[in-house]
Amino acid sequence: MQAGKNQAAVPSTVHCDHLIQAEVGAVTDLAKANDKNKEVYDFLSSVSNKYGIGFWKPGAGIIHQVVLENYAFPGGMMIGTDSHTPNAGGLGMVAIGVGGADACDVMAGLPWELKFPKLIGVKLTGKMSGWTAAKDVILKVAGILTVKGGTGAIVEYFGDGARSLSATGKGTICNMGAEIGATTSIFGYDEKSAAYLEVTGRADIVALANDIATHLTGDEEVYANPEKYFDQLIEINLSELEPHVNGPFTPDLAWPISKFAAAVKENGWPAKLEVGLIGSCTNSSYEDISRAASLAKQAVDKNLVAKSEFTITPGSEQVRFTVDRDGFLDTFGKMGGVVLANACGPCIGQWARHGADKQVKNSIITSFNRNFAKRADGNPNTHAFVASPEIVTALAIAGDLTFNPMTDTLTNTDGQQVMLDEPRGLELPPLGFAVEDAGYQAPAEDGSSVTVSVSPTSDRLQLLDSFKPWEGVDLKGLKLLIKAKGKCTTDHISMAGPWLRYRGHLDNISNNMLIGAVNEFNDQTNKVKNQLTGEFGEVPATQRDYKAHGIGTIVVGDENYGEGSSREHAAMEPRFLGVRAILVKSFARIHETNLKKQGMLGLTFDNPADYDLIQEDDMIDILGLTSFAPGKPLQVILNHAGGSTDTLIVNHTYNEGQIEWFKAGSALNLIKEGL
Repeated sequence: MQAGKNQAAVPSTVHCDHLIQAEVGAVTDLAKANDKNKEVYDFLSSVSNKYGIGFWKPGAGIIHQVVLENYAFPGGMMIGTDSHTPNAGGLGMVAIGVGGADACDVMAGLPWELKFPKLIGVKLTGKMSGWTAAKDVILKVAGILTVKGGTGAIVEYFGDGARSLSATGKGTICNMGAEIGATTSIFGYDEKSAAYLEVTGRADIVALANDIATHLTGDEEVYANPEKYFDQLIEINLSELEPHVNGPFTPDLAWPISKFAAAVKENGWPAKLEVGLIGSCTNSSYEDISRAASLAKQAVDKNLVAKSEFTITPGSEQVRFTVDRDGFLDTFGKMGGVVLANACGPCIGQWARHGADKQVKNSIITSFNRNFAKRADGNPNTHAFVASPEIVTALAIAGDLTFNPMTDTLTNTDGQQVMLDEPRGLELPPLGFAVEDAGYQAPAEDGSSVTVSVSPTSDRLQLLDSFKPWEGVDLKGLKLLIKAKGKCTTDHISMAGPWLRYRGHLDNISNNMLIGAVNEFNDQTNKVKNQLTGEFGEVPATQRDYKAHGIGTIVVGDENYGEGSSREHAAMEPRFLGVRAILVKSFARIHETNLKKQGMLGLTFDNPADYDLIQEDDMIDILGLTSFAPGKPLQVILNHAGGSTDTLIVNHTYNEGQIEWFKAGSALNLIKEGL
């Protein structure tokens, strides 16, 4: 809108998957969301209609599953405003998660840039069987690389083992590449890709891909001598790979199922399993659902009563309709499962979990992708674990995290000891996919007459004002807003869950800024010292006070600051409230770019140990901005309350164009200057 374009410059779609709160079940929850969020949905629908953008209605599904079914193709390149966009890599597409500002630039016709990535190769040999699933590959890789081991890299999977995986299984692996910080993950085009494209109605793409198949996968000499071509090489034998459970509180704490029970006991994690949740954008394929349903059927047939609550989140209406037609949802119902709406739901905190406000220590297990503290239900004492849908279903039946379905028995209602057989399923539906209404709205051919309106009194939608440009001088007298301790993800910086209702209203959603970050000086969240009053208060309120007095601030953070979601609000909120710089040991890629796009300074300690020098009452100066240049460090002066000072060298990764964003006040400001 602000770029003055009549239509989006590239094919674009909008997906309404974040605002449906899981509470009762799919039908009730979707109806409630449509009523509660009508203003937002109408706005998105009209904007899409006006600017030539495809619109996927609420309930149509989660963006990544919808993209895999409809848009992803081998050899293509795509960006998406969610960190799990690489899901499309399962079909051989270079798909990269970005912030909203990056997407806006591309939709306005501007080029998109990315620092050239490294290459990490993962050679898969052997073949999976039994309880092992594609999810276990990425859970294993996460354990090897950690949450930042893939930062600045593309992860390429190859080998005979890779070719044995289904296209949707490959999508699962690529999806969760976000959890290791990877720029994207990808598999080459093969017969599994072709089969999935065929069954989803894209035979024309298969014909084109087959003609150039040798160009849609790695060169033979690369795969023959991978150590010569990849910056890092990992090898996994699928025949030996165990099912894994990762967590709690971080997706890279990896446990083979044979060692998980001991870990639960040794760490004092709650062994009683309260809820098992399967589905989401990561694991809601026909293969996933059919394999999990085979276990649910066993539970019913063997007179086993599920000891935990159990929910199923289909990834799209096409998947939901098809698995319902084939009887799987009925099977889950007999086990006591509840089908939720085709939306992100609990995976992003859109879960009205009863009793979560009591903050009782408990355990849940999901087939989702993330398990940060508070993410699913807002309870910091919920121990969330991540596993395949098959393991989640088995543990939900047992109600016990120490249960190993490969070796342990369960007692049924007849008092008999029974074992669960290995899960069975199908990669693709024998009768093909089916759907009555996929939930897609095509845009108007001519949107010039379409009206887009926003009420000035709305608390959900707010038209953005431009951020002020840089003043042309060094930044002096900055107050320390917070020194964040340890893991500080975009969930800590801008929580999801109930706050998502304000995503279209920057002023209102800014009231959640950094409320999840742990203050280094008191080990508490949302409690920082206001240097103007000497009193302690909430982070957003304290920052608003500084802003009201015309005082800039700085936020200090630890390693991999801003990991997790591509949530641009985590950059927009600090910018809006007057934070001038973020100084950390290291950044997650997407968040660093988001900060740059909003005209903020994203800086890193030259010496990470300098983090310890920063004190609670410091006044901070940032020098060298009048000669701001690529590759040239800046200086930070810490003026301590006692009168002493420390001088730090800080680095940055700004190129010439990004420095112009800073000077203009934001990338969008620079675009508008050129109109």
